[in-house]
Amino acid sequence: MNQIINPAPQRAEGPASWLDEVAYVAPMAVFLALTWAGGHWPSLYVHSYVAKTFAAAALLLLMRRRYTRITWDYWWLGIIVGVAGIVQWVGVEEALLAVWPNYPRIPGAGAPFDPFASFSSSAAAWAFIIIRWAGAALVVPVMEELFWRDFLWRTTASPNDFRLARIGEWDARAFIVVLLLFTSVHPQWITAIIWGAMIGALLLY
Repeated sequence: MNQIINPAPQRAEGPASWLDEVAYVAPMAVFLALTWAGGHWPSLYVHSYVAKTFAAAALLLLMRRRYTRITWDYWWLGIIVGVAGIVQWVGVEEALLAVWPNYPRIPGAGAPFDPFASFSSSAAAWAFIIIRWAGAALVVPVMEELFWRDFLWRTTASPNDFRLARIGEWDARAFIVVLLLFTSVHPQWITAIIWGAMIGALLLY
């Protein structure tokens, strides 16, 4: 009876190869490695930020054919959740700092970086700001969603071949694993937990 009500998921794509796994892991690995370098050697911060933004973007473009094709179902709901996520991230963090200024954070957040104090010209400072905005708004969201909820979620649900699991397929272990690991790389862990749960719920919708 269970097999009739809940049939086994059908393979939506061909079997995964090691290159498919590299395509998902490499951009995130390079990005995190250069983030670590910039955090541990402040003199390399600017260079590492520019390098990780362009390197991740280049890898995403180079291996784009190996990623799951994006569908635009419920795009309007994605916009609503995205706006709500931004509001909650900023709002919750500000509220936490107001009532609990020294709440324990996951190590990784350095001192605020002022490009106008670090560059000799305003043109260079604005160039860095544009690269940083582009990375945060265009590169990082794509890279993270591909890694966390396209690859890692499905890998947790189907360890032998992640392509056996469909995107958005419910799996309690995958939901928890992705949420915890996503939170672990964000110093503002409380807001990260909320955002991770929101986007996970959107994926399952």
